[in-house]
Amino acid sequence: MTSEITLFVNPTAGRGRGAHAAQPAARALRDAGFCVRTVLGEDADDALRRARDAVDGGTGALIAVGGDGMMSLALQAVAGTRTPLGVVAVGTGNDFARTLGLPVREPAAAGRLVAEALKGEQIREVDLGRVGEKWFGTILASGFDSRVNDRGNRMRWPSGRFKYDLAMVAELAALEPIPYRITLDDGEVREIEATLVAVGNGSSYGGGMRICPGARTDDGLFDVTVVGDCTRTTLLKVFPRVYKGTHLSHPKVTTHRVRAISLQAEGVTGYADGEPLGALPLTAECVPGAVRVLAPVPAP
Repeated sequence: MTSEITLFVNPTAGRGRGAHAAQPAARALRDAGFCVRTVLGEDADDALRRARDAVDGGTGALIAVGGDGMMSLALQAVAGTRTPLGVVAVGTGNDFARTLGLPVREPAAAGRLVAEALKGEQIREVDLGRVGEKWFGTILASGFDSRVNDRGNRMRWPSGRFKYDLAMVAELAALEPIPYRITLDDGEVREIEATLVAVGNGSSYGGGMRICPGARTDDGLFDVTVVGDCTRTTLLKVFPRVYKGTHLSHPKVTTHRVRAISLQAEGVTGYADGEPLGALPLTAECVPGAVRVLAPVPAP
């Protein structure tokens, strides 16, 4: 493996943590003997173009420094290639790193882990979800949670996570069940009313909400969590349980394990890894071993 690797940095991640985190991560990699080239972008499209250029140019690894948005960009560059991905998670949510059991907001430790994995050729091949040409590592969300994102993204004030808290309150006030048409990979079609449908390659979203707690990234399957037609009171009771992953036993919650799924609903946006995919209908497939991640293989 070449000693020349690429640090792919979002300087604004985690309210500026990305810029600070790049330094100890790069130091750990250089101390281990690697030649580190840093790639920034003027915007997301420019950053992705530069990352793809690095991959096409034969970089030994692409090391993403930032939050789940940066990990999402990095996945678009390395998925389906032999270039391994390193993860230095310093954003707000960091759910891709959580799913893989990697350090969160510890850039020096993450840098050392990546260096050790590169030297020992410790590489895990993990599954990804794919919608059209877009790859995702954690959750494809739709319904109540995606409507909260829609509303929050439209708000110019306040800034930060607080606006999404306000958006959640507003969506709760307007809560109504959504008519869904869900097609599973065996051809079964279900027409239901649901509050949300989450398609999980990973287990969590939103900074540790374990909406699909049983999801694994090495089984070639999605875990799908469907929260049925809830009242506001029921949703407020169920939602806190998502943080511990104990909501699956609630009678309004059903689950499926599938290789592919199609979701159809009027007026609903799909989000994957926190990034908008577009309006439903959307079809997602689980692609086994789609990305090579620099991390020790967990014990059975």
